[in-house]
Amino acid sequence: MTAKNAFYAQSGGVTAVINASACGVIETARQHTDRIANLYAGRNGIIGALTEDLIDTSRELAESIAALRHTPSGGFGSCRYKLKSLDANKREYERLIEVFKAHDIGYFFYNGGGDSADTCYKVSQLSEKMGAPIQAIHVPKTVDNDLPITDNCPGFGSVAKYIATSTLEASFDVRSMCATSTKLFVLEVMGRHAGWIAAAGALVADQGIPVVTLFPEIEFDQDKFLAAVEAKVEEHGYCSVVVSEGCHWPDGRFLAEQGTRDAFGHAQLGGAAPVVANMVKEALGYKFHWAVADYLQRAARHLASKSDVEQAYALGKAAVEYALQGHNAIMPTVVRRSSDPYVWEVGQAPLSEVANVEKFMPRDFISEDGYGITDNCREYLYPLISGEDYPPYQKGLPRYVTLKKVAVSKKLGPFEL
Repeated sequence: MTAKNAFYAQSGGVTAVINASACGVIETARQHTDRIANLYAGRNGIIGALTEDLIDTSRELAESIAALRHTPSGGFGSCRYKLKSLDANKREYERLIEVFKAHDIGYFFYNGGGDSADTCYKVSQLSEKMGAPIQAIHVPKTVDNDLPITDNCPGFGSVAKYIATSTLEASFDVRSMCATSTKLFVLEVMGRHAGWIAAAGALVADQGIPVVTLFPEIEFDQDKFLAAVEAKVEEHGYCSVVVSEGCHWPDGRFLAEQGTRDAFGHAQLGGAAPVVANMVKEALGYKFHWAVADYLQRAARHLASKSDVEQAYALGKAAVEYALQGHNAIMPTVVRRSSDPYVWEVGQAPLSEVANVEKFMPRDFISEDGYGITDNCREYLYPLISGEDYPPYQKGLPRYVTLKKVAVSKKLGPFEL
C-alpha cells in the first residue's frame, strides 16, 4: 500500500490540553511512516486547508512535538469557521478536494468540539459524494464537555480543576474579609447550554464553602436566587456564586447576552457575573467582587488534570490508529469502566451520532433546589480533576514550546474565503 499524507487541524476555542492530542496524533503518525508519509497541519484550522496554508510537521524536532503535551492553546492556530452543507457551498468542498489531491492527503484529523465534529463528518462524506478517498477522524476537544456518547471530553477535566481550585481559593479570601468587607464573590464560567464547568465550582461545598451555582439547565428565578444567597450569608457571613455564562431567564434570554453573534451564529455572551453581583447589591446591599474566568480557565496548563492530559493524548493516538485500521467518520471516545478506582478505556462513536448533538447535565446531577450538585455528580467529577501534570518550569515560569511552523510549498492558486 502506497503511503499517503495526513492533515491535522485544530478548531474552535482551544484548551489546556488540545496540544496533547496534537502530540498524540503526530507522534503516532511518525511511528507509521510506511502508511503515513508526512503529516501536514492546517494553519488556523480548516482555513489552512482551504487557503492551502499547510505546516510541515516533519520540520519540527521530536523534542518540540513532545513538548506540545505540556503546552496550552493551539500550537498550530485554531479558527471558528463552520463549513456549510455540500449543497449550500460546493465551492469549498471542491477546494478541499483540490488541496488534498495536490498534496496527496488521504487522512483527515480534525481536533475540536461539536461544530468541528460536524465539519469532520461533512469531510468524511467527500469520498462518497465527490470521489475523494479521505478517511476523516474527529479528535474530541471541548471545555464545555457537551459532546455526546463519550463519557467526557479532553479539555474539560483541566478547566474543571481550575474552576474548582479558583472558587475555593477566592472563597477563602472572602471568608477572611467578610466581617468588615466583601460578603459576596461571583465567578462567571464558560458553558452556553451545559453546566458542567459550573458544576465543578460547586465542589467547594465539600470543603464547607457556602456556594450557590447557576446552571444553564435551570431557569433563573431572581427571587429564589436572592433568598438562597441571603440565607447563606446569614448563616456563614459570606457566599460565593458560580454562574454559567449560559444562565438564562424563563423566556430563554441569557443574563449575559450582548446582542451580538459569533462566527458560528451563536449569541455572544459575557457579563453574567456583574449582572448577578449588582442584582444582589441592589436587593440585599452586600459588598461584592466578581470575576470572569474567560481565557484563564481554558488556558491554565499549569494546573491541568493528569487524567485529562492522559486522555487527550490517548484519543489523539487512537485517532491515527483507527484511521490505519480503515475506520472513517468516527470519533475516539472515553469509556468509563469504574469511578472508584477510576478506570477508563478508549472507544469509538460514529460521527453521524455526534455531529450537532449536545450533552447536557442530567437532572439527577443537580440538587433539588437547583443550586448545587448531587453525589452522582461528585462521583462523576472527582476522577476527572484528579492528579497533577505540571509543565517544566524555568526561572519561575512554565516552559512552553513555540513551533517553527514551516510552510509547505503551495501548488495551487489563491482561494478567497
